[in-house]
Amino acid sequence: MVFLSEENWSGFLSCVDDLLGTEEVRSMRAIPHHPGCNCYEHSVFVAYVAFRVARRYGLDYRMAARCGLLHDLYLYNARVKGSHPGNQCFDHPVAAVRNARILCGGLTDQEENIILSHMWPLARRRPRSMEAAVVNLADKLCATAEVVQIWRRMRMRRLVAA
Repeated sequence: MVFLSEENWSGFLSCVDDLLGTEEVRSMRAIPHHPGCNCYEHSVFVAYVAFRVARRYGLDYRMAARCGLLHDLYLYNARVKGSHPGNQCFDHPVAAVRNARILCGGLTDQEENIILSHMWPLARRRPRSMEAAVVNLADKLCATAEVVQIWRRMRMRRLVAA
């Protein structure tokens, strides 16, 4: 299976292009995330992996892609003291769902659960749908690839950074 092809990338963009063009999502480029990766790059990576897995298994791939993109839409630099009220692990999904609601003009209960549960089992909310489980898994997989520096060598990074 080819991870990144023009057909897959085009299908992915058709699901999230309207969100990628927003000021809120673009501003995630300025937020540091995992080593050598900003919040925007991480979120696009998660969204693409969630899109591919969900489509492969006949799930709602559009929802998985969109919620994967929005799962870290917390819009503050967690490394700055006082930028959030408590523990980043618990704070950022709540901030992300609040910002996603505003950006999208509301979310379904399932979309909210996808974003709120993406940190499970560390988070208080657990995934209640297969799409939520897919985004949760994609987040862990992508974070691992970023921390061990696999992401830096991926062709997809050049597409996202452009």
